[in-house]
Amino acid sequence: MILIGLGANLPSKVGPPQATLEAALDALAAAGVTILARSRWYRTAPVPVSDQPWFVNGVASVATSLAPIELLALLRKIELQFGRERGEPNAARTIDLDIIDYDGIVMNETGLILPHPRLQDRAFVLLPLAEIAPQWRHMGLRKSIRSLIYRLPEGQKAELIDP
Repeated sequence: MILIGLGANLPSKVGPPQATLEAALDALAAAGVTILARSRWYRTAPVPVSDQPWFVNGVASVATSLAPIELLALLRKIELQFGRERGEPNAARTIDLDIIDYDGIVMNETGLILPHPRLQDRAFVLLPLAEIAPQWRHMGLRKSIRSLIYRLPEGQKAELIDP
């Protein structure tokens, strides 16, 4: 199972964050990536806590013949199409596309760590992930999605946008 995390908290050329993320899914499909499932969108507080706007986040399950590094390159290309500028870590952004998991592969290569190195600490990843892959397990930590959600750090705020 290949899982992509999607997030945004600034408007892009196509509109507000949710419209940007929907357009990014369309761009992935146009590039030949099949969207198998998509979570509902969540409105989430920034992590770490800051005064920047809240995010819209979701997770998609996809199928592709692209290798992990090639998929990452495609995600970066789509981010650029929607005005992503990489500056300081955890800054506000028009879009953020991350590979959360790629068929259970555990790897640490230049520019790509799988599974995503901070997913276990992020409600904005785990909650939408649990919707579309309730049996998923973190292969590096060998823990279930439910176990990871139970162990989330306190205070992360997340609410469904489209219940």
